[in-house]
Amino acid sequence: MSGEGRHRALCEAMIATCRKMNASGLNQGTSGNLSQRVEGGFLLTPTGMDYDVLEPEDIVFMRLDGGHEGRRAPSSEWRIHRDILAAKPEVGAVLHAHSMFCTTLACLGRSIPPFHYMVSAAGGTTVRCAPYATFGTPELAGHVLEALEGRKACLMANHGMVAVGKDLARAFKLAVEVETLAAMYWRALQVGEPVLLDDAEMARVLEKFETYGQQPPR
Repeated sequence: MSGEGRHRALCEAMIATCRKMNASGLNQGTSGNLSQRVEGGFLLTPTGMDYDVLEPEDIVFMRLDGGHEGRRAPSSEWRIHRDILAAKPEVGAVLHAHSMFCTTLACLGRSIPPFHYMVSAAGGTTVRCAPYATFGTPELAGHVLEALEGRKACLMANHGMVAVGKDLARAFKLAVEVETLAAMYWRALQVGEPVLLDDAEMARVLEKFETYGQQPPR
């Protein structure tokens, strides 16, 4: 496949993922955004466009210096995507959403503690909540990057959540998992404070997660 053909295929995959975000309830309206690493920069969803009308030509090519190409303006959160992709070479895709339960916890300034072993799916013993800063600002991008240190997902105070992965499918899968954890934690809080797993158990779980879900070669 030519470079141009591969870019178009990635744009189509991004649009399909965006629509899946809304269909799954992970996102509502045009509030979220999605990026995919490519040679020389990354592809990013445009600002303020309904996912149902997106075409491959609407996806914006961004350079790491902040410049962009295409017929649309990039998402206002391009700095978050740029900074994560620049700092984390293992990351191929970044997903940002205003998912209901993650955002509810974020508006309370709460991280997700180790109330369930699946918190380890996000790479650590907690899912941190990044401090608030105005959307689209370098300060917000910095807070998110700090909250993602040693992690694959974080909440964003009074805003939403971010999940990263090697590709679009893994970023989406993790975002769904973190939103599910947020929903479980929120529900547990309606009854009382959940019992938390200790550091030793979370260390065991994190070790097991290094090979979790890997099938032997056929």
